[in-house]
Amino acid sequence: MAKEDDIRLIIEQERTLVFPAFSEDIAFSIGCTLRALAQAGGHAIAAQISMADRPLFYMALEGTTGDNQHWLRRKANIVQRLHRSSYRVVLEHNGPDDFFGPRRGLDNADFVLAGGGFPIRVKQVGVIGSICVSGLREREDHRLVVEALADHLGADRKALTLPPL
Repeated sequence: MAKEDDIRLIIEQERTLVFPAFSEDIAFSIGCTLRALAQAGGHAIAAQISMADRPLFYMALEGTTGDNQHWLRRKANIVQRLHRSSYRVVLEHNGPDDFFGPRRGLDNADFVLAGGGFPIRVKQVGVIGSICVSGLREREDHRLVVEALADHLGADRKALTLPPL
């Protein structure tokens, strides 16, 4: 799949995976789904679900480190700032570097050019937070979030999931 095809599919994911409403209970449910998906796949991940003003869910599986929480924070910051998935930002980035240049005005200590963050979008409200995963390759971090969201929202997981590279 070409980069442009991936970007189109991610835009479709962002349009489709929209909540009618969002709450702490929903965050917990999705977090538990992420944990179950990771355990079923034998993945060592950390995950965080946050609204703009506070964290709602955090978990780390065996094999993760304290560094994962910093990746999660930086992914959440990019989603909150740009209102799009962090993997889409990676694919749309036109530079050779894997960090933001000074012209962008994003401090790399607080914002990361890495996939695994996805916006929590509520119908008729907009982006209110993010769901982030850290621990796998960025495409796989992104995939886990999309699978958990598709399952929760009753969307067609197969049609929305990026194929493996």
